[in-house]
Amino acid sequence: MSDAVDSVSTAAAAIIFAVAAAISAGLIVLLYPWLKRHALAEPNARSSHCTPTPQGGGIAVVAAVVAAVGLALALRLFGAADYSSLPAIIIAAMLMAGVGAVDDFRPLPAGPRLLLQAILIAGVIYALPAGLRVVSFLPWWLERALMVLGGLWFVNLVNFMDGLDWMTVAEVMPLSAGVVICASAGALPPQCMLLALALGGAVFGFAYFNRPVARLFLGDVGSLPIGLMLGWLLLFLAARGHLVAAIVMPLYYLADATITLLRRLVSGEPVWRAHRTHFYQIATDRGFSVIDVVARVFLVNVGLGALTVMTVLVPGKPTDIAALAAGGAFVAWLLAAFARGKKNSGSPPLSGR
Repeated sequence: MSDAVDSVSTAAAAIIFAVAAAISAGLIVLLYPWLKRHALAEPNARSSHCTPTPQGGGIAVVAAVVAAVGLALALRLFGAADYSSLPAIIIAAMLMAGVGAVDDFRPLPAGPRLLLQAILIAGVIYALPAGLRVVSFLPWWLERALMVLGGLWFVNLVNFMDGLDWMTVAEVMPLSAGVVICASAGALPPQCMLLALALGGAVFGFAYFNRPVARLFLGDVGSLPIGLMLGWLLLFLAARGHLVAAIVMPLYYLADATITLLRRLVSGEPVWRAHRTHFYQIATDRGFSVIDVVARVFLVNVGLGALTVMTVLVPGKPTDIAALAAGGAFVAWLLAAFARGKKNSGSPPLSGR
């Protein structure tokens, strides 16, 4: 009986992933001529590309996630599980994509943009089960307020980090795989596995078009809702008693974006302005090729995912401490390598986003 259940689950997972990937790639092929005419991303102070390149691939990614999740629910591929929190994150992701699309075509001022994001994130947090707690000793209202603030930061840091060809692919694929493995081990509910499979498949379908030198970028229409969905998955992981896992898995993104923000604050720079001071951007300015950077990020993320799974399969403080120490060492090594750059190497041609 157990083998049959495992077989059905594996088949369902493969279907969800494949459907999301196929829809994402198919929509990109259909949309590409229109995006090439109407959604060109011009090089700016933040860019790693030097020629106008279409953006808006996130439209296909989000649509593919919605379609794959809808198909899975309609066909009951995972059976009669609890999907009560899933509609809220799907609706919020679509609305967040709308906010990103507006910002892609006509950039919004920082204040209104953050306010709209905060409202959507607050809606997602409001829809969570009342008993879902991460830090139970805090008052419920304070914990929920901190969740909103944390969600706002996470959504924006994913957007900040989407500045190089394949960078988001190198983050989403290992993270979504880690979520699926953790869900398979019983650490997350089926709705989290379903969303992770759909998101991983949709980004996989986008990856071909974003490979260096990219023909297409995600745009804010993609990076913002992807950040929202990843944050939702990590929140559920933390609420299931795996806070360390939820920190370790996205640790490179958290470290690069947060250290960069603090460094800019200390130096008095306007943090809302476009810039090229993230570690991965510094790396490309100091001799690393785009492939050099994203390959290292991918490998570190795979390592972080393995540490995450270890904390779930072998729970306990010693494992958590070891995972934090090893994860911190991986990330510190990568940041130091990026900051140091390649010696005696000229800067390569700009080719990322």
